[in-house]
Amino acid sequence: MSNVYLNPRVAALFVLGFASGLPLALTSGTLQAWATVEQVSLRDIGFLTLVGSAYTLKFLWAPFIDRYTVPFLGRRRGWMALSQLLLGVSIAAMGLFNPSHQLGVIALLAVFVAFMSATQDIAFDAYSTDVLRAQERAAGAAVKVLGYRLAMIVSSGFALVIADQWLGWNGMYMLMGALMLACAIATFLAPEPERVVSAPHSLREAVVAPLLAFFKRPEAISILVLIVLYKLGDAFAGALSTTFLIRGAGFSATEVGTVNKIFGLAATIIGALVGGGLMAKLGLYRSLMLFGLLQAVSNFGYWWLSVSEPNLWFMGAVVAIENLCGGMGTAAFVALLMALCHQQFSATQFALLSALSAVGRTYLAGPLTPLFVEHLGWSTFFIITVLLALPGLWLLWRKRHIILALDANSH
Repeated sequence: MSNVYLNPRVAALFVLGFASGLPLALTSGTLQAWATVEQVSLRDIGFLTLVGSAYTLKFLWAPFIDRYTVPFLGRRRGWMALSQLLLGVSIAAMGLFNPSHQLGVIALLAVFVAFMSATQDIAFDAYSTDVLRAQERAAGAAVKVLGYRLAMIVSSGFALVIADQWLGWNGMYMLMGALMLACAIATFLAPEPERVVSAPHSLREAVVAPLLAFFKRPEAISILVLIVLYKLGDAFAGALSTTFLIRGAGFSATEVGTVNKIFGLAATIIGALVGGGLMAKLGLYRSLMLFGLLQAVSNFGYWWLSVSEPNLWFMGAVVAIENLCGGMGTAAFVALLMALCHQQFSATQFALLSALSAVGRTYLAGPLTPLFVEHLGWSTFFIITVLLALPGLWLLWRKRHIILALDANSH
């Protein structure tokens, strides 16, 4: 298992994943904390939440990244390096201003940071898809998750401590900018994909051809439905998990926060790494099926919490197991998205597929979970989340020949 993670194609994704995760909190939660400390009005702080729109809309300019190439470091690494360099400078520039007097300037810089961060994500996802061999995809996905999660800790939790206890807010943003610039070194050192595919010949081709290439696949609609359904039970179980643990299970906010940060984060990282290692041996289909079953069964832990007396250690075990199984499922699922992408259009196709994968979480689990809980109660709801995972697993079994073919064609 360790040999997979030490491979240069996989190992490089750790730092690149870190670079991908670093800017997000700096334009969202951390920026809101800074504005709050500086006594910015709640209305203006609420306005800052719009900064992150670029992450939702990034599929709109993904064809541009597929079509055009930065004239250094190759088709994907060029865009990554350019994004990282501009991110480093613009994040540091945010530290030159103060939100209490210059909120407009900081907001504009934050919008630019979010845009370049989303652009980096487009190029990075495409690079990961292009550079990894089939047997390395889950390991690569796991390392990406590890780097991304650690960056979120640095740019949210650690950043607040640094700002409060050491450098101040301005100095902290300059430090984060320098850290982003340092991450660009990994892009310069990262290997090029073994098979280089030419870019689309026109922007029109970059927009239209990815869709045509995907829908020419046998049973393309079934694949899209599978992408929506595979993590649906997981999405419903997690939609109000914090609310459940506090209101439904009777734990304090401090207990929930501590357990989620320690057990939840550690288990997600371990799950992704273990899932990546196992997938190298099991293959794509068996990994998706096994990890999908574990995801579904792990939701029974929340059901047990809903019908039993509060027990901190048991709550920690439930959170750890659920996050462990979720991390394994995520590693296999990201590997599936990679396998579905055509290398010539990997930026556009991955951006579209990942946007589609969020449909269940954003448009189904978010709005419907409160209704289920209000009418059925927590215990019945968590049993339903297990049942909601079954259609995706059934469809995966029905379409196993497609997944097995993806594995076979990749070798």
